[in-house]
Amino acid sequence: MKLKDKVVVVTGGVRDIGRAVSLKLAAEGAKLAINYYGSEEQALSLRQELAASGTHAVILKGDMTKQSDVDQLVNQAVDELGGKIDGLVNVVGGLVQRKTLDEMDEEFFDKVVKLNLNSTFLSVKAVTPHMSEGSSILNFASQAGRDGGGPGASAYATSKGAVMTFTRAMAKELGPKGIRVNSLCPGMISTTFHDTFTKDEVRSNVANGTPLRREGNSEEVADTVSYMLSDEASFLSGVNLDINGGLIFS
Repeated sequence: MKLKDKVVVVTGGVRDIGRAVSLKLAAEGAKLAINYYGSEEQALSLRQELAASGTHAVILKGDMTKQSDVDQLVNQAVDELGGKIDGLVNVVGGLVQRKTLDEMDEEFFDKVVKLNLNSTFLSVKAVTPHMSEGSSILNFASQAGRDGGGPGASAYATSKGAVMTFTRAMAKELGPKGIRVNSLCPGMISTTFHDTFTKDEVRSNVANGTPLRREGNSEEVADTVSYMLSDEASFLSGVNLDINGGLIFS
């Protein structure tokens, strides 16, 4: 069990990739503080599954773009799971809606940036006072942060590119304290994100253009998260790791 008795905070941890991450970290022995916002049924289902497996978990509703909600999650994690935090996984984020430059206004652009970048900043800032040497932070960027994203995704791509740069900056700033900071850049992963925002023919074209000739799945991402948080990745920091089946290379 790579993460036995480690305390890990997972934002956006009850559906799709987040759910797979929570279950994988639990299987590796972690104690979890899991955030969700609009997924009540999924949160209840996950709570029951984790309880049945004997995992010590706090599952709390909150808006990770609000400092007060972030602080509540972190404080509850510290209070209920042992007075420290060993890991943070920032899954929270989203595209919101596909909009071209002509269709966007400042309010929409700010909303997307706040969801993806500000939530990451707030969570990292909140957990680091409770971290010590050997702790690890893993942010979620995106392939869109590397290539600009698909049609109508410029705000999303811009915010995820900023997450990548923030990750590098934090790796430099927190490294002397023994805290590693990395990010994942998923490509086409089979989730409700793409069910909602990506046309079937586009998904098929992307999968066929990928060297592995398929989409990825949430469990594959979760396996990578587990590795990046573990001591097996102890000399990896400042890495924006692609997970896209070989579609693009950094």
